[in-house]
Amino acid sequence: MIETKRLILREMTEDDFDALYVVLADKDVMQYYPYTFNEVKVREWINRNIERYKIFGFGLWAVCIKETGEVIGDCGLTMQLIGGQIKPEIGYHIRKDCQRKGYAKEAATAVRDWTFENTPFNIIYSYMKYTNIPSCMTAMSFGCKLVDEFEDEINGITKVYAITRDEWMKCKF
Repeated sequence: MIETKRLILREMTEDDFDALYVVLADKDVMQYYPYTFNEVKVREWINRNIERYKIFGFGLWAVCIKETGEVIGDCGLTMQLIGGQIKPEIGYHIRKDCQRKGYAKEAATAVRDWTFENTPFNIIYSYMKYTNIPSCMTAMSFGCKLVDEFEDEINGITKVYAITRDEWMKCKF
């Protein structure tokens, strides 16, 4: 479990289905994703993350409001195929009515810190469709810089942001 000023990030469970369905099935929230989720895909998403916890010790975590315990999205570390290589990536999805309140930045910053404190990774990535300006801004808000752009079938153009352990050490301390 990761705790911030306003949030708790914890492992997802099957009990989080309803809350995550609201996020992942929302066409506005998922407008930059290749598709919005249906019930089957949300259940697969939760199960895939539960499996990641067992294999890697991390995955996307449920993002919860600390005061209420309400699940408002997910954020975490996953291993993703980025430009033909498997790389550690911070991803995030926040419920529409909770966007523009700093929750994605707060959660992603906590995941960044957790990653550098608990894994051997020396660089962390965040990647997204080139038109996903809010996600680009979130990546930059937790210290990432644009390091690559490439064409692909899914996004047309994918932007890749990253922060190194050395850059993190300079901004953290």
